[in-house]
Amino acid sequence: MVRIFGESPAKKKPAPKKAAAPPGEQGLLLYIHVPFCKSRCRYCSFHSQAFNQVTYAWYLKTLLMEIDIWGRRLQRPAVQTVFFGGGTPSLAPAHDLDRIMAALRQAFRLREDAEISLEANPDTVDAAYFRSLLAMGVNRLSIGVQSLADKDLALLGRTHSARQAVAAFGLARQAGFANIGLDLIWGLPGQRLRHWMDQLKTVTRLKAEHLSCYGLSLEPKTALAGMIKDQALRMPSDRELANMYVSGSEFLESQGYIQYEISNFARMGFFCRHNLGYWEGRDYLGLGPSAVSTIGPRRFTNPRYMDAYDAAVRGGFVGQDFEVLDKAAKIREMVMLALRTTKGLDLREYARASGRDLVKSNQALVQELYKNNLIRIYKGRLRLTKNGMLVSDAIIARLAP
Repeated sequence: MVRIFGESPAKKKPAPKKAAAPPGEQGLLLYIHVPFCKSRCRYCSFHSQAFNQVTYAWYLKTLLMEIDIWGRRLQRPAVQTVFFGGGTPSLAPAHDLDRIMAALRQAFRLREDAEISLEANPDTVDAAYFRSLLAMGVNRLSIGVQSLADKDLALLGRTHSARQAVAAFGLARQAGFANIGLDLIWGLPGQRLRHWMDQLKTVTRLKAEHLSCYGLSLEPKTALAGMIKDQALRMPSDRELANMYVSGSEFLESQGYIQYEISNFARMGFFCRHNLGYWEGRDYLGLGPSAVSTIGPRRFTNPRYMDAYDAAVRGGFVGQDFEVLDKAAKIREMVMLALRTTKGLDLREYARASGRDLVKSNQALVQELYKNNLIRIYKGRLRLTKNGMLVSDAIIARLAP
């Protein structure tokens, strides 16, 4: 680990002109973290805080400074995707998002066909807001529906109703958005297969271009994890969860949605290019508190809290406390990320990078996984089956220790 951030001013070495080599001409992935929410959902472990005008104004000023720093360090690189995530990015007023977009265009070279996504919560938007987003260049929405059952939304601690979620989708479509994704969560406490299938039947009638269907993950120290631990709620059985995943995936495919990653489905031509870039191992730059970046072999994370984040930006320290990913780490990530996608791992690419034949090196394991219908090998690629995706973490841990 290289430690530069945090040195005393007297000992601090002059900052290099660049934090890393400029990304290739295919373009950089830009992620902007907006760390504000109306309230914390019971399942969420992402960094966020309650929205207030003073802290938000501080955040905006610091973010604009950080954008300028990276534009100069990386010599105004090309950008192929921008993703506003959170938190709740749609809590930011439209005129401030417009300022951020203007700063990005000044500091970076946004490609004409750049995918610009924004996450939105149903109770923070209206028709005028959506029209403003389109006008400033946002061309893809990810609406946090999570469920279309009010009972589930209350359990999750969401601040909107199912009716508001459907209404938000309609307003976005009326405003002119032609690329809308909806986020859903399955495997909730007390949920059964028929409940999940009813959700999918309802949501597919909306005809969104993209659906992200995430299995509920009980993150430590979240309210929902505490309720499960205290036995106030009970999770579905493993068999029920497996049926939800496999049956749900097959139903979505029958409705014209292509599964291209463990949790993501889209109509042809509407795969999320930003997320695909992550899974393909491309360079990405994260801006805002707690945002993570990987540029070349360097990985670094912004400070989590506003005071430390502001100090790092003002001092020019962002990106100076980095980890250098060695060859073994890069190969592990290649396996982990590729096996999340339905394309799977290119075995020839793996051999070129590692100098090893993955199948021969793990012959007994590969045979066992194949025998149990957990993997398939076709045209030089090893990929997980739907059953394999259910236990992807365990398989990846064995194949990329």
